[in-house]
Amino acid sequence: MKSVSVVIPAHNASTTIATTLASLGSEAKVIGEILLVDDASTDGTADVARQAAARLSLPLRVLPVSCRDAGAARNVALAEAVHPWVYLIDADDLHLAGGLRALLARAEEHSTADMIVGAYRRRVNGQDRQIKVPNGYQAACLANASAYVKGDIRSVAVGSVLASRRLIGETRFPVGLAYDEDTLFWARLMSKASLAMIQQPVMVYEVSPQRSDDRFMIDPVRRFLQWRRHLRTLTDCTIPMSALKTREGVVALKIARVHYARGDLDVAARFLEVAAAAPKRRSDAWRCLRYRLKINSRRRFSRPPIRLQSAL
Repeated sequence: MKSVSVVIPAHNASTTIATTLASLGSEAKVIGEILLVDDASTDGTADVARQAAARLSLPLRVLPVSCRDAGAARNVALAEAVHPWVYLIDADDLHLAGGLRALLARAEEHSTADMIVGAYRRRVNGQDRQIKVPNGYQAACLANASAYVKGDIRSVAVGSVLASRRLIGETRFPVGLAYDEDTLFWARLMSKASLAMIQQPVMVYEVSPQRSDDRFMIDPVRRFLQWRRHLRTLTDCTIPMSALKTREGVVALKIARVHYARGDLDVAARFLEVAAAAPKRRSDAWRCLRYRLKINSRRRFSRPPIRLQSAL
């Protein structure tokens, strides 16, 4: 039974989209539609995707947009999806054969579940790394959403979750954020979702540490404040402010780490202050202290030596 709408946002993904579509080929019996949101591509992404889908007999529909924003592109497809289940994957990630069917089978076993979370493999700069298995989830929706925001339970990846269209409803990704928009989306869903999990990896999540870190370098203060405004709207789904402040600290610490690594000690110290003031786990408290010591040390040893002029 074709019961899944697949959503793929794509911007200039002509070198990867055919491989991503091919990875979905084994799931053709359960895929009712693939909504490829071609977001202002200039490299022929849509044509490459159409040719690949034709070879694979996949039901592709291209939605041309000019958002230049992954969240906004996904939102276009979410409004168009017609099948009972929605599966999101990025245009450079890979689905693992049988993953969709395993997620659907779990949904059938747990008839009340409307969000199924699977494991995934991280691939960093093309090298396979560890498999991330979902754990720490509870029966209570709000407890899951709060723990997810705080980082107390393992993050999901776009591509490792199957969510019912009914659960998604009018929930959409935040638009215009440089980072973490998927966390805010999943937290909103978790605040009302009945969850089930599988231990089987369902996809390969491609990670580029440099590209991830680059997001924190441009106009960091303005972007952080913009992100924080969106984060705090999660109070409307009753996620406690204490959990949101913990998330602020987690993200601020990431930004501090990146700026420290790239030599911008002033910005690193500014965000470290935000992280240090937020509620946090013991491990993050230790990181804050360690980075404060490292920043102070680098500042001390980078000061120019004092030159004493000899008396004439």
